Amino acid sequence: MYPPHTFSGNPLNREDVNRRDATWLEAMEHHEDTRFLIMPGMQVPMTSGNDGRIAWFLRTALDSVLLNREDPPIFLGTENGVAHFAMEVATTAAEQLPMKGVRLEESRAAGMALNAQEAGIVAQARSQIEWHRRSRYCGACGGQTRLERGGHSRSCAKCGNQNFPRTDPVVIMVVVQGDSCLLGQSHGRLSQTNTYSALAGFVDQGESIEEAVRREVQEEAGITVGDVRYHSSQPWPFPYSLMIGCHAHALSSDIVIDSSEMADVRWFDRSGILESLTGDGKIRLPGPIAIAHHLIRSWAKDELELFH
Repeated sequence: MYPPHTFSGNPLNREDVNRRDATWLEAMEHHEDTRFLIMPGMQVPMTSGNDGRIAWFLRTALDSVLLNREDPPIFLGTENGVAHFAMEVATTAAEQLPMKGVRLEESRAAGMALNAQEAGIVAQARSQIEWHRRSRYCGACGGQTRLERGGHSRSCAKCGNQNFPRTDPVVIMVVVQGDSCLLGQSHGRLSQTNTYSALAGFVDQGESIEEAVRREVQEEAGITVGDVRYHSSQPWPFPYSLMIGCHAHALSSDIVIDSSEMADVRWFDRSGILESLTGDGKIRLPGPIAIAHHLIRSWAKDELELFH
């Protein structure tokens, strides 16, 4: 349908079987060809120039950073037999590394600048680093946890409880009725920049994707939804969400806004949305980094047969 969404082109083999072998992981960590992605303050090191790529480091350049770490580096996977690891480091530690020809980019900016494959690697690295940062203590007994299986789990040293990296599912949907679509502004950045986007919300426990779409639209806009069609999905590593993109058919049209969540919700006609997609419209729309852009565009340009 489209090229992969930003952050969704990861080519790495995550080596589920091999990562269970501690000896194999240690050998990979110390191999001379192994690549390391360091993330100072969750920023991404990129090579300088307009065609910047991830600036990978070899272990020989990182000995001082790797010594006395509380956790080993996170194993991301392999590509063509070469292992790739990631780790967050202090900005002061990064300043001691050979950074000539390397610039640091905020993760969103890096995602837009990198090719699909490397942006996908950044998404995996950022999400896993953030999850490990927030999971150092056991939710069952409060004991300290330790990283295992290269980062695919943490176990409690006190009670043995195991935790696995989490992904938070989020439904994001463009609601349509005839030649109109429903978009909203949440409080904060969207309302400050006159940006309107697809409605979105976390999937509750014991809830299907379709049920989550209907509930969120009803809660945020007071609109009743019938048919729901899946479009595509996007990893969103802020901190570790999966955006599940849908189009939804509205059965009602009178808007009742949940003012605690939303600053504004409106119906927009197709012609106005098409103008805004060119940058000449009355409102701003999310950029191509976001799945919301592609959901809106696919409806506005009638690229899918929806609810005809």
